[in-house]
Amino acid sequence: MDLKDKLISSFMAFENNVDVDHPVHEVRMEAMKNFEIKGFPSKKEEAWKYTSLNSLQKVDFSIFPKELNALEYKEVKKYFINEIDTYKIVFIDGIFSSNLSETTHDGVDICLMSSALNKPMYKQIIDVYFNKVASKDESLTTLNTAFSKEGAYIYIPKNKMPKKPIEIVHFATGNEASLMLQPRNLIIVEENAEVQIIERHQSLTSNEVLTNCVTEIFAAKSSIVDYYKVQNDAVNASLIDNTYVDQKDKSDVKFHTFSFGGKLTRNNLNFYQNGEYLDSTMKGVTILGDKQHVDHHTLVHHIEPNCESHQDYKGIYGDSSTGVFNGKIIVEKLAQKTNAFQQNNNILISDKASINTKPQLEIFADDVKCSHGCTIGQLDEDALFYLQSRGIPKKEARALLMYAFANNVLESVRIPELKTRINKLIANKLGVNLGFDL
Repeated sequence: MDLKDKLISSFMAFENNVDVDHPVHEVRMEAMKNFEIKGFPSKKEEAWKYTSLNSLQKVDFSIFPKELNALEYKEVKKYFINEIDTYKIVFIDGIFSSNLSETTHDGVDICLMSSALNKPMYKQIIDVYFNKVASKDESLTTLNTAFSKEGAYIYIPKNKMPKKPIEIVHFATGNEASLMLQPRNLIIVEENAEVQIIERHQSLTSNEVLTNCVTEIFAAKSSIVDYYKVQNDAVNASLIDNTYVDQKDKSDVKFHTFSFGGKLTRNNLNFYQNGEYLDSTMKGVTILGDKQHVDHHTLVHHIEPNCESHQDYKGIYGDSSTGVFNGKIIVEKLAQKTNAFQQNNNILISDKASINTKPQLEIFADDVKCSHGCTIGQLDEDALFYLQSRGIPKKEARALLMYAFANNVLESVRIPELKTRINKLIANKLGVNLGFDL
């Protein structure tokens, strides 16, 4: 039985344990029908031309964990941002861990998707927001929708801001020989509200793990969302991350994605600008080695006038690693006075490494400022020689140049303690001590 057939048969078992009279039941059923028709994406599709999921489909993944494998805080402490106090929503093998989590109802609502989907008090919000911006056609998103049960539910009411940043952490323990996880997050930030979120998927095992995650974010008028994804997973972990953002007037949403670990990572980041005078920012740093593969697919859909978007992705590829960047900007006819910027810069530090990059613009308005570009190159030998002539060893000199290359993305990280953590991860990835006060 291949993975698609196993998922279809597992869905029947899944439905036996949920409320079939709940309105979400129909949403799940329709999503599974779509997945049955489409199946897993293949390289024949333009959007998946450079990323193959064939090897993952041959793995006999467990669809549901057999039992909760409890973790002690000391076992996973290093994966949290311990330098600051945060709210924490923690899952172990897809199951909520009350022991490791710290949630609040102090003016904001940070809880579980299972609670939001099943309790009557959340019905009105679920009816308005759940599965409203997520794609109904993208097959892996519909697969997640079919199995949607657990994940983070974050609701920030009008004029509110959590007292602390929120960490969403998914741990895989290796309790199964191979495990597939499908977390579903719903984040709603009402008018003039603000939130900072740090998300991480972390395997604690050498066993195969596949995570197919979907996050829906709704940013209301004048709201601020500051979101960070830290991807530094184990070598046998694969992540397909689908994020959909709906923005209203004067909202400001910033996304930073740091991709350092994992075997295969696919980030689908989609912004829909349904308002005026709003700003969408997407920045990323990717540093790969070995045979790692990271694929960034971004979309900014400018629908209303007087809006801005900024994309800046940096990639450093070594050994036999592969990178993909496909960024699309769509400017509708009504979206006059749009200012859209997109840039993808890459460095290859190995003859066997490769990057496939494709910036795209589709403009139907005539009063806009839009630019896109990409570069692929190697380290500047003159700059390297200069640093060596000042007594810096070659390995450290190369690392300093690579750090400088990525630094403008780091400069916009608004949580100082997180910036320090990212500096550490970069230094470890480059295999040097860059001399920062870490």
